[in-house]
Amino acid sequence: MSISKRELVFQLVLLVLVFLFYSFDSESPGFQWYQVAFFLTYILAAAVIGYWLMPQFLYHKKYWAFFGYVIVVITVVILLEELVLEQIFFAGTKRAKGFPGVFYSLLDVLPIITILCGFKFGWDALQKQQQIDVLKSTVQESELQFLRSQINPHFLFNNLNNLYSHALEGSHKTPEIILELSGLLRYMLYECKEKFVSLEKEVEQLNNFIKLSNMQIENRGAVVFDAQGINKGYKIAPLILIVFIENAFKHSQSWQTENIKITIEIQMKGNILLFNCANNYGYAHGLDTVANGIGLKNVQKRLQLIYPGKHHLQIQEDQNKYQVSLSLELEKMDAS
Repeated sequence: MSISKRELVFQLVLLVLVFLFYSFDSESPGFQWYQVAFFLTYILAAAVIGYWLMPQFLYHKKYWAFFGYVIVVITVVILLEELVLEQIFFAGTKRAKGFPGVFYSLLDVLPIITILCGFKFGWDALQKQQQIDVLKSTVQESELQFLRSQINPHFLFNNLNNLYSHALEGSHKTPEIILELSGLLRYMLYECKEKFVSLEKEVEQLNNFIKLSNMQIENRGAVVFDAQGINKGYKIAPLILIVFIENAFKHSQSWQTENIKITIEIQMKGNILLFNCANNYGYAHGLDTVANGIGLKNVQKRLQLIYPGKHHLQIQEDQNKYQVSLSLELEKMDAS
C-alpha cells in the first residue's frame, strides 16, 4: 500500500469534513469522545477496503472475493462496536446491554464507510484518467512524429529525381535547384521539429517549394500562387499545405505534358485560413485516382489529430480537374 502526499492531504481534509457532519448534534454542540472512537473504526475499515481489497480484488474484477471480504470487514466493525466500544463508553446503560439488530447496525455503519471508500475510489479513478490522458497524448505525439517522418523522404525522393534529370542534361538550373532544395530541407529538418511554426515562415517555404517545383514545368504551363492578406502572429502545423501542392505538381505532370495549370490561393478571414489548390490533368483508365495517394491519407490523418473539429477539407475530382479546399482555425503564436 502506497500513498502520495497529495492523496494524504486530500484524504485528511475529507475525513475532517465527514467527521464534522457525523458528529454534529444541534442539541449538544461539539463532539463526544465516543464519536471519535467509533469514527476511527470506520476509518480503519475504509482503509482496509480502499487500500487493500479494492486494488487486490475489485480492480482485478474479482468481485465475489471483494464483496466477501467487505462483509467480513463490516462484521468485524459491528462486533467491535457492540462488544468493545459500547461496553467502554456506555457501561451499565441500556445501550451497552442490548443489541439493536443487524439492520440497525448496518444503517449506522455502512453510510460512513461507503462515503470514505468512495473518496478512495474517486481518487483512484481520477489518477487513472490522468494516466489515460498522458498515454493518449504520448500515443498521439508518437503517431504525429511517424506521420511527419513519412513526409520528408517522400519529398526528398521526388526532388532528387528532378535534380538527377537536370544533372544528366547538364542544365544550368542544377545549382539553383540544389540551393532551393537545400533551403527547404534545412527548414524541414531543423525548423519543423515543433508541433507548430509561424504561418509567415510556412508560407515563405511554400513559395520556395513552388519555385523549385515550377522548374520542372518550365514552358509547359502556368503556375499561379496568391498568398495575400496573411495575418501575422498566427501559427500552423508544419508541412500540412505542402502535401496538397506537391500532389498538384506531381499529378499534373504525370497525366499530361502540355498546358499544365496549377492555381494555389491562401487567404485569411479573421483566424480562419482558407487554402485552395486546383490543377488540371488528363484521365487514363487503369490508374489510381489522385485522392488515393499515400500523402493525402497522411495529411488527412494529421489534420484529424492536430485540428479535431477545427478544420474542413473538401476534395473534388473529375476527369480533367482536381481541387482541394481546406479551412483551418488557427491560434495565435505564444507570447515570448
